[in-house]
This record gives sequence, structure tokens and C-alpha cells, in this order.
Amino acid sequence: MSVVPAPRTRGAEAPVDPRRLLPSPRKGDGGGPRDRRPPAPSAARRLLRAVSATDRTVLTLYALTRLGIWVTAYCTGWLFTGDGRAREAPPLLTRWEQWDWSYFVRIAEYGYFGNPDGAAPPDNREAFFPGLPLLLRAVHTVVPDWTVAGLLISFVAGAVAVLALARTARLHVPEAAGAAAEAGEVGEHAVFFLLLSPCAVFLAVGYTEALFLAFALPAWLAAKRGRWPLAAVLACCATTVRISGLFLAAALAAEFLTGLPAATDLRRHLRTLPWLAVPVLPALVHTWYLHARTGDWMAWKHAQERGWYRQFHTPWEAWQHTWDSAFSHTQTTGYALMFRAELVAMVLGLLVLARLLQRRRWPEAVYIALTLWALGTSYWYMSIPRATLLWWPLWIGLARWSLHRPWLRTAHLCLSAPLMTVLAVAFTSGRWAG
Repeated sequence: MSVVPAPRTRGAEAPVDPRRLLPSPRKGDGGGPRDRRPPAPSAARRLLRAVSATDRTVLTLYALTRLGIWVTAYCTGWLFTGDGRAREAPPLLTRWEQWDWSYFVRIAEYGYFGNPDGAAPPDNREAFFPGLPLLLRAVHTVVPDWTVAGLLISFVAGAVAVLALARTARLHVPEAAGAAAEAGEVGEHAVFFLLLSPCAVFLAVGYTEALFLAFALPAWLAAKRGRWPLAAVLACCATTVRISGLFLAAALAAEFLTGLPAATDLRRHLRTLPWLAVPVLPALVHTWYLHARTGDWMAWKHAQERGWYRQFHTPWEAWQHTWDSAFSHTQTTGYALMFRAELVAMVLGLLVLARLLQRRRWPEAVYIALTLWALGTSYWYMSIPRATLLWWPLWIGLARWSLHRPWLRTAHLCLSAPLMTVLAVAFTSGRWAG
């Protein structure tokens, strides 16, 4: 039998709600106990939350491979001193002051037409774009040593590049149940193939490859996500670094045209079309500046021809000249070996291009085709192995292929890691490394 509560008589005092005994919130005091919210996360915590597990794996691999290259450079200094009787190795930083590095430092310190003694520079430094020297000059105001400043730029830029490569690779995994883990693997594998490629040393030195990728890959990622103004600005920055920025601009234009939406969104899509002209501006400004100083509208190209034999030749002539240099015993053994590497890199590039055309990936095919045309129509091939670092479709393609073929990563490690070490030794000892 249930107990019925006694009815409350008139005038009886109602029970008091304990919450009414709490002080009422005053204006501006942030509310009562029920309105308390946890403090907003700091900028550092928000940054950590934005870094995924894949990003952490990628950055760890990047840091470890940088350490490996520095160990190689240290040992090279002790093994190849240039003097068989030396008792001390040269300073470690001098291992990185090789070849094109001197051009970037001179441009950063004296400009394109200045020298400490006031004489006209005969060194063809007009062949280099101003992006890296300008940034080097800016960092030098904080970091007094030029070499350390250049290495710091490449280190930071390389980290940005590998993160962008991993995120770009993830876009190539179809959206499906359980595809998130597979997408993360593709990103990690793409970075693995890049960082353990034969010419990976050039991502660590004070050269343009790391800085170019730090702009080009985020630009491509932004284009894939439909953020065309951001893609154009980043591609513009890439063009200040290398002529390859123009090839990137052409690829972005192809991506824009192949991704035209339905008629309902076509007008809004076409409003962003003028942004595609922005990446061309640095090349035009550089050309105008050199003309104003030299009177030559083709000063950049003529410097390339004088210093690096980049006069136009047909593709078959360039192949024949490179073949002769590699196998006709007209060059010293070191140069002959590097010319053989040039031939292998050209064949690899043609295979990548054929694969992209087969899969109808027209924008990436435009980028690779223009790169191969520019590098394959000189007197002989030069710097094609280095250019493979900039072929992100190659690294993403290998990553996707290796998902269900684990042996491919093992094979790449066993074959490419020794070549990477050899080229790192060649560069840091002052020998030509492509």
C-alpha cells in the first residue's frame, strides 16, 4: 500500500530550494557555478591538437634523416680532407659551402651586380632567381653566419614540405569506410620515399629545393581544396625561388580547367580565374630588373647558357651528348658517373609522365612534361636527378603502389639509401653530385 503525503495546509511554509541560497551572479562576474567553462586552450595546445599522428611520424622521420645526413657530412670531413697528412678535419660547416651555395650568398650579400671590390661580377649569378637570396638576407639579420642561416631555412622549409606532401598524398585515397588509416599510411610512405631518395641531401643543404617545395606543395594542396587565391599566392612565392614555379603555374591552370563545376557554380569558379596570373609576376619582375641593369631581355637565359651550357638543342641531341659524356671516356670518372645518373633520371621522368597520361592526370602531367622539356633540351642533361625531388606525383605514386606491396619499401631502402649516402659524400666533399 502506498503512502499518500499529507496535504499542505494554507500558510504552511514551502521547502526552500538550496540553489536559491547561492548568491545571484552579478553582471560581468562570469556567471555562477553552473556557467563556469574551462579556460580556452593556449596557442601551443591548439597547435599540438592540429598535429596528427601521421604528422608526428612524418616529422620524426624527417628529423632522423637530417641527423643521418649530418653524420655523413661529419665523417666525410674526416675522410676527405684534401690533404693525406692532415691531422684535423675542416670545420663542419664548410661541408655545406659547395657549388651553387656561393652564388646565393653573393647575391644575398652584394646583389646581382655588386662585389666587395666594386668590379663587375663575371660569375653569371643572374641565372638564379631572387627568392632564396632575399630570404637568406632576412634571416642573416638574426643569424650572423650565412651558412647557418641557409641551413636553417632549408631545415624549416623541408619540414613544411614533408607535412604538405603527406597531406597531399592523403587526398589520393578514395573516401570509404576504414580509409582514414590507409590515407595516413599513404602520406607516411610518400615522405619515406622522398626522404630516402638518392638526391635527398639537396633538401638539407642551402639550396632551393626545400624552399621551393615548402611553397609548391601547399599551393597544390590549396588548389586541390578549391582555395585558388591561396594557391596562387603560394605559387607566386615558389616562382621567386625557381623557374619551376612557372611549370607549377601551368599545372594549376590545368587543374582549374579540368575541375570546372556545374553551371550553377561556374560563375563563382571563374571569378578566381585572374588569380592564376599571379605566379607569373615574379618571373616578369626579375626579367625587367635584369633588363634595366644589362639592357638584355634574355639576361637570365644567357647567363644559363654561359655558365651551364643550356643552349637549346633538340631532345635527341641532348640525349646523345649526355650519352657520349657518360660512356665515351671523354669525362673524368666522377663526371661520367653523374652523367649516367642524368640518363637514368630522364628515363624515370618519362615513365612517370607516361603513367600520368595513362591515368589522365593532366595537371600533374603538364608539370612533369614542362620540367622534362626544360631539362632535356640543353646541350646535355644537368640537374635532372635533383629535379626528381620536386616530382611529388612520383613519390605519391610510389606510396600508393607500396600500400599492398610492402616489399617495394624494402627494395627502395636497400637500393636508394646507399646511393643517397654516396651522393651526400660526393656533395659534402666538393665533388659534383648533380
